[in-house]
Amino acid sequence: MLFPGLFDLPWWGYVAVTVGLTHVSIAAVTIFLHRCQAHRALDLHPIASHFFRFWIWLTTGMVTKEWAAVHRKHHAKCETGEDPHSPQNHGLGRVLWLGVFLYVKEAHNSDTLERYGRGTPDDWIERNLYSGPLKLGLFLMGAVDMALFGFLTGALILVAQIVWIPFWAAGVINGIGHFWGYRSWDSPDASTNIVPWGILIGGEELHNNHHAFASAAKLSNKWYELDVGWLYIRLLSALGLATVKKVPPIPRFKAKPAVDVETLQSVIANRYDVLAKYAKSLKAAYLEELSELRRMAPQDAAVLKRLRRWITRDEKAVPEQEKAELQEVLARTGALQKVYEMRRELVAVWERSNASREQLVNQLQDWCFRAEASGIRQLIEFSHRLRRYA
Repeated sequence: MLFPGLFDLPWWGYVAVTVGLTHVSIAAVTIFLHRCQAHRALDLHPIASHFFRFWIWLTTGMVTKEWAAVHRKHHAKCETGEDPHSPQNHGLGRVLWLGVFLYVKEAHNSDTLERYGRGTPDDWIERNLYSGPLKLGLFLMGAVDMALFGFLTGALILVAQIVWIPFWAAGVINGIGHFWGYRSWDSPDASTNIVPWGILIGGEELHNNHHAFASAAKLSNKWYELDVGWLYIRLLSALGLATVKKVPPIPRFKAKPAVDVETLQSVIANRYDVLAKYAKSLKAAYLEELSELRRMAPQDAAVLKRLRRWITRDEKAVPEQEKAELQEVLARTGALQKVYEMRRELVAVWERSNASREQLVNQLQDWCFRAEASGIRQLIEFSHRLRRYA
C-alpha cells in the first residue's frame, strides 16, 4: 500500500486544501509579483516580501525578474506585434490554453529581461536558488504534499498547484481579460473587466481597471466591485507589513471662475473619469440624433445604430472599415458630429507632451470656450463640469 499521508480527509477536505493552497499562490502573484514588483504600487516589509518569493518558488518555479519583465513589456507594447501575449495577435484560444508557452518564450528573451526586468530582487538567494534552472521548489512542495496527504492525493494537489497560475494568470487574464467583459474606462487597449468580483484570481479579474490605473495598488473602482487582493493589502498594511504608494485618483470638484493649472492637473490625473463622463454626453447626443434620423433619413439611422458601440471609443480602437462608415454618417449629422470631434480635441490636450503647462491651460480654456459657444446642450453641461475639476 502506498504511503497514506499524515492526514486522512474526506474528498471535500482535499478540495478545500487545494483551493486554499492555490489561493495563496494567487495572492502571492497579485500582491508581490504584480502590484509590488512589476508596478511598484506598494512596498512590502522584508518578511512579507520573502514569504511571497519563497511561496512562488515552491509552487510555480517562476522567477521574479522574468515575470515582472514580461508583464511590463505587455503594458509597454499592449496589443502591438511586440505584445508577448495579446489575443488580438495570437488568437484567444492560443493565449487561453497555451499562454504559459508564450510566457516562457518571452521570459527567455534576454532583451526583454535587460530592458524591463530592472529593480527586481538580486540577492544571493535569488541568484543561487530561486533563479536556478532546477525547479527545486516544486520537488520540495511535492514531497510535502505527499507526506501530508499521501502519494496519489499529494501528487494531484501538486499538479493543481503547478497548473493553477499558468491557466488563470497566463491564460484567463491575458486572454479573456483582453477579449470579453465590460469596460469601465476607455483605456487605449482592449482590456476588460471579466467580472466585478475579483475573488477567484485575487482581484485580477478587474483587468480594465488595472490598465487604466496601472500603478495603483487597488484594482476595484466602482462601489459594486470587489478586489480581494486589496483587502489582503489593507490587512498587511494594518500589520505594518505593507506601505501603499498609489491608489486610483478620486475626482474632486470646486467652483472656479476659469480653467487654471489646478484644473489642468486634475483633468490629466482623472482623464479616464473625464472620458467616462464625456461618453455619457456622447450617448445623449447620439440618442437625440438617432431619433431625428429615424424620421428624416431611416437609412442613416440604421447605419448609426449599427455603429453605436464605436461612438464612445477612441478612434485608434475603431476598425478602419467602421471608422470610414462612422465618419460618413456623422458628416450628415449636426450636433453629434461636433460632440464626437471635440472628444478627439479634448484627448489631445493630455497627449501633447511637448507643450508647456501654460499652453495646455490655454488649450483647455479654449476647448471649454468653444464647447459653451457651440449651443449644444451636452457640450455646455460637460464644459461646466470640466471647469470644476480640482
